[in-house]
Amino acid sequence: MSQRTAEVIAETRSDSSSRRHGGGDDNFVTDLPYMHRVGTPPKQSLFQEIKHSLMETFFPDRPFGKFKDQSGSRKFVLALQSLFPSRNSEAIWLPDSPLQVFAFLRYVHEDDLNYHFHDFAYAKLAYLDPWYGLYASFVAPLVYAFTGTSRDIAIGPVAVVSLLLGSLLSSEISDTKSHDYLRLAFTATFFAGVTQLVLGVCRLGFLIDFLSHAAIVGFMAGAAITIALQQLKGLLGIKDFTTKTDIVSVMHSVWSNVHHGWNWQTILIGLSFLIFLLITKYIAKRNKKLFWVSAISPMISVVVSTFFVYITRADEKGVSIVKHIKSGVNPSSANEIFFSGKYLGAGVRVGIISGMVALTEAVAIGRTFATMKDYSLDGNKEMVAMGTMNIVGSLTSCYVTTGSFSQSAVNFMVGCQTAVSNIVMSIVVLLTLLVITPLFKYTPNAVLASIIITTVVNLVNIEAMFMLWKIDKFDFVACMGAFFVAISFAKILLQVTRPRTAVLGKLPGTTVYRNIQQYPKAAQIAGMLIIRIDSAIYFSNSNYIKE
Repeated sequence: MSQRTAEVIAETRSDSSSRRHGGGDDNFVTDLPYMHRVGTPPKQSLFQEIKHSLMETFFPDRPFGKFKDQSGSRKFVLALQSLFPSRNSEAIWLPDSPLQVFAFLRYVHEDDLNYHFHDFAYAKLAYLDPWYGLYASFVAPLVYAFTGTSRDIAIGPVAVVSLLLGSLLSSEISDTKSHDYLRLAFTATFFAGVTQLVLGVCRLGFLIDFLSHAAIVGFMAGAAITIALQQLKGLLGIKDFTTKTDIVSVMHSVWSNVHHGWNWQTILIGLSFLIFLLITKYIAKRNKKLFWVSAISPMISVVVSTFFVYITRADEKGVSIVKHIKSGVNPSSANEIFFSGKYLGAGVRVGIISGMVALTEAVAIGRTFATMKDYSLDGNKEMVAMGTMNIVGSLTSCYVTTGSFSQSAVNFMVGCQTAVSNIVMSIVVLLTLLVITPLFKYTPNAVLASIIITTVVNLVNIEAMFMLWKIDKFDFVACMGAFFVAISFAKILLQVTRPRTAVLGKLPGTTVYRNIQQYPKAAQIAGMLIIRIDSAIYFSNSNYIKE
């Protein structure tokens, strides 16, 4: 075959079939070749081609098809179902018997109340007062329960987004106790929601896919280390601590306070409960049936440490405690958002960044559990739900929330089947805000630091990094440099413009062709090169393929 000429020949063979003739017992197999002529597709106008491309890019699932030829009332019902997916029959669970109610309440008792001790700690990562973590865990899950499509995602503040938000906001306003800092947090939350909502409405969910798994693994690991280092302040009882997040600044701040800044009572409390929490995690990991041991350990730690500090008055000896926690439901913050002035640009910038990171985490978690339970997840509807949730949250004294992997995993293990778990979680937080918060005045910050450290330890996925190293060295490099988005983006461009190709050979005794590197016995045909291109062919890679 010359380089100037190429023929496309499609040849298929009919499936082998056995046919019985008359009354005899003889079978025979027919093997008939067929030649297929490649047809010419119908010609389209330029407008039709553009319309088709746009529809395939932004509306591949044909979301408006169900409205066709429907009555006005039916269209209204369908529109409500689109806006509130949880109203569909599979999304809302109602108990069939009192036993299911008790089972659900058992889940609430063992899990929800315990999980919200994390909210205190996560709010501190964002340099906000502890009660803002509870505010976020009350409103956001309630909104998502009626707008989201995932049956498994648990909504609330998370460590990575809280740390990111705190770092970005403190770089704009160094005085984290000022009222402007709080207003900027609400502003960023509002624009994070707007970003997510716009992405969903404009059907731009595919943009999230450009952040590779390797980049996410590296980002989570780096964030976990940064979070853990920041907790040394509470764990060691240091009062004068750096606001920077790099390891050099943090370690310098730690060792410069070793003689006069460390508090031995705080260290004793923090290390004791850190060891306790790590032991319970180890027990739960070794025996899956004992997952509840790890689940209730933070609640035990908070209750015991609070009681211990109260009876010994360790706070008078330098042990830092939570002190005052506001009680009551969320106050309105609609008038606190910057819609003009010098902080508007900062609020938009921080909101876009934190909104994208929060969205990536939520979609990744949603897809993970949807795959495990074999149901579909509408990414664009998820973005609309997340955006609506954060916009409403910004108006009710909440900061950026998203899906929590740890809480979602616990929900999965205890058997939660629908978004009702988020409604229950909101009810528990409401009761906490109204009744329980004054009881945690004497909770030591060292215990909150211990809880955060044990939480973020799992974010450093060593096994995934080793797997990336074995499978794809470039993915490993992208993982290690995940904070530099250009690396991940460059890898995508390289894969697009230089697609992976495989030389195919024929397996002996068959008509099957496979990659000769994966199947050493596959034989190449003399005088012919057969390759498989693992990518679409278009302008950016056509020259490479031709060469």
